[in-house]
Amino acid sequence: MADKISFLEATKARRSLYSLSKESPISNDQIISIVEHAIRYAPSPFNARSCRCIILFGDDHEKLWEMGAAAIQRCMPMAVDILIPKVQGFRAAYGTVLFFEDVDSVKELNPRFAKMSEENPEWYDHSSGMHQYVVWTALEAEGLGCNLQHYQGMMHEEMYAQWKIPDTWQAKAQLVFGNSLSGPLVDKEKTFRKIEDCIKVYGQ
Repeated sequence: MADKISFLEATKARRSLYSLSKESPISNDQIISIVEHAIRYAPSPFNARSCRCIILFGDDHEKLWEMGAAAIQRCMPMAVDILIPKVQGFRAAYGTVLFFEDVDSVKELNPRFAKMSEENPEWYDHSSGMHQYVVWTALEAEGLGCNLQHYQGMMHEEMYAQWKIPDTWQAKAQLVFGNSLSGPLVDKEKTFRKIEDCIKVYGQ
């Protein structure tokens, strides 16, 4: 399906979808290939290629969100009624892509570039966001529903121990994916600000 939709059409179609099932219209190998494509081709500061990913299917995917539920009960007991059903929804999906930035990658750069990178850490956040967006949009173009989460702070120790994640990998986000069972939570067209309030053009 992705080869039959333009890039701009794919960006327009991308939405946060939360009602997901443990099914996928494409194979695990295709999902892995999409993540590999993003890692190879999404922008990276000075070509540091610092993005790292872990893809969880099956029991490993479920284990992640069991950790999430336990973390909520431990860290945010006042929000259990709201957050536990959300996490159960993530667990009910097909899989999760974990996104990281490897802080050691800067050591492989030319010293001049390494110094600039260390002084501008937000560049790596920008790169991480672009990797997440490429994977999210590509998966949706293939018929998968996705939503992006940030539970890494609450389940850091358990997550790193379970999958033997190097300490130099900084967790950034979790992209949950699965077969979409319904539309967005707000089932209507997106609303937008007036475009003239958002863009200024000079010199033409």
